[in-house]
Amino acid sequence: MQKRARLIYNPTSGHEVMKRSVADILDILEQAGYEASAFQTTPEEASAQKEATRAAKADFDLIVAAGGDGTINEVVNGIAGLEKRPMMAVIPAGTTNDYARALKIPRDNPVEAARVILKNQTLKMDIGRANDNYFMNIAGGGLLTELTYEVPSDFKSIFGYLAYVVKGAEMLPQIKPIKMHLEYDEGTYDGEASLFLLGLTNSVGGFEQIAPDAQLNDGNFSLIVVKTANMAELVHLIALVIKGGKHVNDPRVIYTKTSKLVARPGDDDVKMMINLDGEYGGDAPMTFTNLQQHIEMYVNKEDIPDHAITSEIPTQQSSEALFVKEVETISEEDIDGDGKIG
Repeated sequence: MQKRARLIYNPTSGHEVMKRSVADILDILEQAGYEASAFQTTPEEASAQKEATRAAKADFDLIVAAGGDGTINEVVNGIAGLEKRPMMAVIPAGTTNDYARALKIPRDNPVEAARVILKNQTLKMDIGRANDNYFMNIAGGGLLTELTYEVPSDFKSIFGYLAYVVKGAEMLPQIKPIKMHLEYDEGTYDGEASLFLLGLTNSVGGFEQIAPDAQLNDGNFSLIVVKTANMAELVHLIALVIKGGKHVNDPRVIYTKTSKLVARPGDDDVKMMINLDGEYGGDAPMTFTNLQQHIEMYVNKEDIPDHAITSEIPTQQSSEALFVKEVETISEEDIDGDGKIG
């Protein structure tokens, strides 16, 4: 039976460049051996998520998410909770395209991004779970993360990443720390912070050095807690990020690896909004869990640094095959009279 692929695309992403690229992308999917079809998202809430769930339950082999990080997040949420999950591919056409940057997928041409599928290079990627929701790149809490809610969508479409820079500079004087209680693998933090971030990749908000040693599939988040809210100190920390990720050794920052995190406000009367992949994801308290190697993705693997990838966990089938192979290599001389292997 021929494999089937479903392209789920946001027609408004990237100045509507996706609309003009659909036919070429479907042709590439056909070249890759898939019977291909497309779904254009609608203004209905969770349109991409619902279609991803439907396609997965209809036994599609591949879902291609085309759009910004928000569209990709919806597709991930549509399949991450299922027992049987199709493979995924990503075609970026949004503002920052952090996820595509981490996967080394071309970000300025949707057709070239689709051609990555023809390389047939895949990686089983870690996915984050936040209570009942999922995220593929970043989760965060604190006042600094709230600037993404303050940038109007039309402003983002016109000015792109510059919109975040302008709004961030405008908000910096207003940033104040809040009391947080954070429980992670190596300990607990009770104190004030301007934000915490949980990263699954090294790319956050266009920066590739915020989590410089992040691995894409090792089962761990990169946890960053910024304890200061002083504007001059925040600017200095940003400079350290740009200088090669030197912020990770700064005493004003907690930087560690963790497979889980429990986050809640330090005061009952304080509201802590949670950001999941750039969008509002609910309020703390919230429990975050790393689902190691949960979704297999097409990636530009040859361009991803070796240190960003760990060994893949064998599937149950491959583990059983390895056991059978080992048994087959045992000769009769290795077995004694009592049937034990000597």
